[in-house]
Amino acid sequence: MTSKPVWFITGCSTGFGRELARHTLELGYPTVITARNPAQIEDLARGNEDKALVLKLDVTNADDIAAAVKAAEARFGRIDVLVNNAGIGYFGSLEESDIDEVRQMFEINVWGLVNMTRAVLPVMRKQRSGTVVNISSIGGLVANSAVSFYNATKFGVEAISEALSKEVAHLGIKVLIVEPSGFRTDWAGRSANEAPTTIEDYRETSDQRMQQIRTSSGNQPGDPVRAVKAIVQAVEAEKPPLRLLLGKFALAGARNKIAELQRDFDAWAEVTEGADAPKGS
Repeated sequence: MTSKPVWFITGCSTGFGRELARHTLELGYPTVITARNPAQIEDLARGNEDKALVLKLDVTNADDIAAAVKAAEARFGRIDVLVNNAGIGYFGSLEESDIDEVRQMFEINVWGLVNMTRAVLPVMRKQRSGTVVNISSIGGLVANSAVSFYNATKFGVEAISEALSKEVAHLGIKVLIVEPSGFRTDWAGRSANEAPTTIEDYRETSDQRMQQIRTSSGNQPGDPVRAVKAIVQAVEAEKPPLRLLLGKFALAGARNKIAELQRDFDAWAEVTEGADAPKGS
């Protein structure tokens, strides 16, 4: 039905999802724009009615997922790029956090992404082509106080994505993990709840870090418009990376993590190797 790549993006009401949908439409790409409240994204389709499909989608709702994928196929005949962008944050130390709210974050950030991907993979397998773009975070590589459970969801996304890339490469399907640092989105604003109580012993760690992140919201160095252009560039590259870091702080954080791992591995190499049974035993 179309020779141009069809993009399917979750969580388009704000942030990366909204800017990415705007950009793909500007490029003339058929785009499935989704949000829990379609009224918040209808403006993106104005003037783009021939290539935009606005759909209601709650990634924690199996019926919504099935209906959205079916509608996308019916309208455009294919899905070339799935962007799992829908997600929320949460602030609080491990001990302070409300576990029910944490579970809900896992439902959205991990299981929502998994269920969306499982719904679209049959389409891509039939096509023998496609790209799954999973929006992770530098927090999927480097964990910090105040966001331990958020980090856990993104570490999960990293593992799932890396394994998936090895499962589907022979089918012509690619996986791209996007790892931003601080960007001017609403992630640290209304998109992130926080622990209901504060334990005094954590004021200098988790609480202080949470306040720093909250205060910087809207003034982070990362530019979402530049970020989404980088995402499209990576998707369309002949040899795309498995991981795309976005922002100078993401690059610095990743390099520091590699150095820390290397130091520990090297310092304990003898003990590590000594855990194997002696050769020939």
